Amino acid sequence: MEKWSNGAIGARQGTAFDLLAALVASDGSGDHPHVRRMLALRPPARDLADAIHALCAVHGRHPGMIDEAHDHCAQPEACDWLAKAGFGFAAERGALIQLAAAVGPLPSTPGQAESETALAGVRHAVSMLAHSDRGGCATGAAAALVGDWAVIRGVLEASATSAGIDLAPGAWPSPRETAEAITALGASAAVERAMMFGARQLLAQHRGLWDLLEARAAARDRG
Repeated sequence: MEKWSNGAIGARQGTAFDLLAALVASDGSGDHPHVRRMLALRPPARDLADAIHALCAVHGRHPGMIDEAHDHCAQPEACDWLAKAGFGFAAERGALIQLAAAVGPLPSTPGQAESETALAGVRHAVSMLAHSDRGGCATGAAAALVGDWAVIRGVLEASATSAGIDLAPGAWPSPRETAEAITALGASAAVERAMMFGARQLLAQHRGLWDLLEARAAARDRG
């Protein structure tokens, strides 16, 4: 999956997409130390398995966040792009389910009950963003999920390599198509603000997820 790059995509500076791409770059999963370690090193298989099971708990169910945003559709003009993004995420959901079976059981970790409660909280918060009645909020959250998934996909691919399986390529809208859609959808200042709010909240949930997984990895190492 191609990472967002405004220069390559041709997004104009100061547009809603330009702001969103900058937010994903600064606050997204790619800046988290636990993710960086998993992508730069050869992490223990148990850490990759833990990440896959956690991602599956948050994003592996149907309907997913983007599906819910499309069905609720508080911003009707966004429905076409949300439908395409939802189709793309359906393939990623299938990859998560495939990987969850391939990487084996959830690694034994102290505080499992608390972790499950935290993951349920992340899943609920993401679903609430999808059901926001504030026009643009769910669209911004969905777009941030698409942008952040370019990094998360790297974790999936590392897990697939560790498990000895191949993942099918993604089926997302092209970055240029997303850039054009988000730029048009966020043309008004009020909608742009709502989109940025939704994007920030989605990325904050992802950071919380990686914080949890980092703490779980440290607990296993201490054990």
